[in-house]
Amino acid sequence: MRVFDPHIHMTSRTTDDYEAMYEAGVRAVVEPAFWLGQPRTSPASFVDYFDSLLGWEPFRAAQYGIAHHCALALNPKEANDPRCTPVLDELPRYLLKDRVVAVGEIGYDSMTPAEDHALEHQLQLAADHGLPALVHTPHRDKLAGLRRTLDAVRASALSVERVLLDHLNETTVEEARDSGAWLGFSVYPDTKMDEERMVAVLKEFGPEKVLVNSAADWGRSDPLKTRRVADALLAAGFDEDDVDLVLWRNPVAFYGLSGRLDLDVTATDATHEGNSILRGGE
Repeated sequence: MRVFDPHIHMTSRTTDDYEAMYEAGVRAVVEPAFWLGQPRTSPASFVDYFDSLLGWEPFRAAQYGIAHHCALALNPKEANDPRCTPVLDELPRYLLKDRVVAVGEIGYDSMTPAEDHALEHQLQLAADHGLPALVHTPHRDKLAGLRRTLDAVRASALSVERVLLDHLNETTVEEARDSGAWLGFSVYPDTKMDEERMVAVLKEFGPEKVLVNSAADWGRSDPLKTRRVADALLAAGFDEDDVDLVLWRNPVAFYGLSGRLDLDVTATDATHEGNSILRGGE
């Protein structure tokens, strides 16, 4: 079984996770830029973070046979911090990079005017750079957040067919599907979706344009949730083609809209920019 996790924050994970993911069938990931928990205090910290998503993480993933791409953006939560918003001026030079396959995560956290501005600006950046957009729908008041998100997308220069609406659930999936956007579901141990709910959604709405991700990060999360969903789908009577569509072909099709997706894993040695990553070895 081949698995593509289209939203996972490997910056927060260990190399043990990469090894376990490979054993579970994960062969590709996309890592969107997100809030690290500790608030950033300047655009310079974003620059270092973006550089790591373009250099260190692809290198680290390749050590375990996994193709790594990223999506870059000012995330919704930090869009409210005026110390961070100047990073919007830094984004254009990063959105030209080969391993950037989307603008993201963008969208809403608390649905503030500052978030409106950041979303509108970054939707335009996506259109200008020929990239799709990964949109974070808010964890609170989800249906209102989805509708506000869709209003912003429809008012933008970016086609809704080039947008992935993430963190959907049973209250938002129907309107999201009817919009023509791609549908993203995050599966967590305690919050968001779980395997059984995901099976029920797919039974009702089908697998077309659906992407399932672990969104694993620094909190209680599980980078193997994509594989667990695949196993649950098979146990519920879905066939292997349906599973491959959701867990592989759909994320390939969405991020392939960038024209930059490269699923070949380039062999690497044990150094990155001259620095050894070996621990306890020669």
